[in-house]
Amino acid sequence: MRRPVKHKTLVEPDTKYSSLLVAKFINKIMYSGKKAIAMKIVYRALERAEKKLNKPAMEVLDQAIANAAPQMELKSRRIGGANYQVPIEVKPERKTTLAIRWIVASVRGQKGKATEEKLAEELINAFNNTGGAVKKKADTHRMAEANKAFAHFAW
Repeated sequence: MRRPVKHKTLVEPDTKYSSLLVAKFINKIMYSGKKAIAMKIVYRALERAEKKLNKPAMEVLDQAIANAAPQMELKSRRIGGANYQVPIEVKPERKTTLAIRWIVASVRGQKGKATEEKLAEELINAFNNTGGAVKKKADTHRMAEANKAFAHFAW
């Protein structure tokens, strides 16, 4: 029997930048429904990154996500009793979702500073092609490259 089709939930653009990307970021940062706090964290982090790099906040965010977004990823396929890690191309929407997820995971993995500071730093790092999220992307690409032999199982 086929799996039911998942319907995408539509995210409303945020109030300050009128951007879907920022709205998704806020939702990912949010803990137990506290959206106002998540908004404060994201907006302050974007302001910090903007001041530090002397570039518009949206440009910083777009570039950071572009640098952290993977081109390839691995999907597990079961073929003849064996599991193969098959490299596949990532769809554009999933690229941004993974980039946001990895940036937030990298921020939460750090200790000792306020979340807005850590987020600003991670955005600046991603903008400069360094940091945890970009490292995760590189690891994913390396794994996909290593499993290129199984690419013919992708369909």
